[in-house]
Amino acid sequence: MGRTATFETVEVVRAARSLFWREGFESASMSAIQQATGLNASSIYHAFGSKRGLFEAAISNYLDEVVRPGLAPLLAEHPSPHALADYLGSAARLLGEDSAEGEEQSLPDGCLLVNSACAGIGREEAVRDVIASYRAELVRAFGAGVAARFPEASAAERERLTETSVSALLAALVMSRIDRSAARSSLEAARTPLLAPAG
Repeated sequence: MGRTATFETVEVVRAARSLFWREGFESASMSAIQQATGLNASSIYHAFGSKRGLFEAAISNYLDEVVRPGLAPLLAEHPSPHALADYLGSAARLLGEDSAEGEEQSLPDGCLLVNSACAGIGREEAVRDVIASYRAELVRAFGAGVAARFPEASAAERERLTETSVSALLAALVMSRIDRSAARSSLEAARTPLLAPAG
C-alpha cells in the first residue's frame, strides 16, 4: 500500500514540487520522481492518479507554502506603506542567491508557475487557469500595497503602479534563470517609485 498518511503525503508533494520547479513537468521523468519522493510508481499512481495529478498537487502546495505567505503582509487589514517595496526588495535578494544544501529560501529557479507558463504544460486550459488566478492574486495584493503607500493617488495612478510592479516581478521571474542581474534590476526599477516621497 502506498504511503498516504497526511504528513507523508505533504512531504512527497514538497519533494515533487522541488523537482518540477527545477526540471519542469515535461523533463521530470517518472524515475526522477520516484527517486525524489522515495515512492515507487504504483504508490504515486495510487496516491495521485498520475504524474499530472502529482503536478497539480505540487502547484497547489506551491501556492499555499511559497506564494501566499509572501503576499500575506500585503493583504493584511492595514498593510504597511512599505509592504510592497519590501516584497520586491526581498524578491530581488531571493532571486539573486544560490540555494544552499537543504535551503529553500532562495529562488534560483524562478517561479514554478511562470516556468510552467513558458513550457508545453502551460498550453493546457487547467494550467492556464491556475496561472491566470496567480496573476490575479498578485494584482490584488500589489494593488493593496500601492494603496497603502499612496492613499491619495488616483485610481488610474494606483492601477498603473500596480501593473508596473506585477509586470516587473513576472519579468524578473522569467529572467532569473538566465540573468539574475537583469532580474534584480527589473525589481529595483519597480521599487523606485514606491520609495519616492508620497504626494
